[in-house]
Amino acid sequence: MEIVVQKYGGSSVADVPKLERVADRIARVAREGKRVCVVVSAMGRTTDQLLALAREITDSPPRRELDMLLSTGERIAMALLAMAIQKRGLEAISFTGSQSGIMTNDRHSGARIIEVRPVRIQDELERDKIVIVAGFQGMSYKREITTLGRGGSDTTAVALAAALGASYCEICSDVDGVYTADPRVVAEALRLDTISYPEMQELAEHGAKVLNAQAVEWAEKAGIQIYARATHSEAGGTRVGNQASGRRACGVACARNLVRLRARGPASSLGRSLADEGVSLWRLSDDGSGTVAVFSKEDLPDWLALKRRLLDRFGEGLAVEEGLAAISVVATGLAPASEVSRALDEVARTETGALGIDTSPLRLTLLVRPSDSEKLTRALHQAFVNPI
Repeated sequence: MEIVVQKYGGSSVADVPKLERVADRIARVAREGKRVCVVVSAMGRTTDQLLALAREITDSPPRRELDMLLSTGERIAMALLAMAIQKRGLEAISFTGSQSGIMTNDRHSGARIIEVRPVRIQDELERDKIVIVAGFQGMSYKREITTLGRGGSDTTAVALAAALGASYCEICSDVDGVYTADPRVVAEALRLDTISYPEMQELAEHGAKVLNAQAVEWAEKAGIQIYARATHSEAGGTRVGNQASGRRACGVACARNLVRLRARGPASSLGRSLADEGVSLWRLSDDGSGTVAVFSKEDLPDWLALKRRLLDRFGEGLAVEEGLAAISVVATGLAPASEVSRALDEVARTETGALGIDTSPLRLTLLVRPSDSEKLTRALHQAFVNPI
């Protein structure tokens, strides 16, 4: 019998009426004769509320204890959804990440899945039960509860789809697919019917929120088709797979809450310190006068304590810039010289500013002040994302 995996984001289950509608949707799929495994995020803004509660205690909550706290949000959602499905006359059972066999490394707040052993899920699917799994969490090889970072429920869903041999993985949210930019920022943004794994991974890694980058990485390795769809609509959607978008420039993404460090000395010294602290780097380079590192604070809830430790270690040899943003154009076959010139023309035209530039064959990134990000995102979208 065909197995499908669905994931529902927090906005899809923000309150009981929305959760009931999700239960109706799941029940429809199950009654079509499919075995269904559902991954669910915490309801609404539960994760943010729990994080705010922790910050009432300390401005740098320990990552291990924060994982213990934040993982409860998904557990609430999974149990309520299982109850809602059972009310509809179908059998359902809920599992935490650890009960589902999701094994991670030992990093807290941003762990990576290293293996999935879905024995209990397979057993319950064989019994024709709908299985509800708490997203965003797993268990390390040290038997510690870990969380996968923002958007980690996507990764849970795709990793389970691969382990279960699912026909496909549906990522359901309040957005009806992958757009060429955030529609709230760029009114002219276009929904893509298809996008390739490499294109989607670049967008996800550089700020696009519709899918998690690690989830796309898992999908490509396993050959799992992802369908990004709106929860309460069967129309539209974007298929993520081997087929490219068909556009030279498939999108513009914006990432915020970035930090740039400048340190005197070799890159290995700063890089080792950041690795020891569990920091996932965007960039680490040596510009001849010292080392430059760029990373996101998104999965560093103890950033203030971490910053103090770095300043203690490097002293006056370390400069810290916080609150930066990065705008990335993702396109096939970028020619760095001409494309950089084109991007800088837009910077000049909009009277904004670029604090740094980085390129790859699929991407051009400008580091900017947050106040310039929306204006420059619109300008770069207009300049690079054109109809075929």
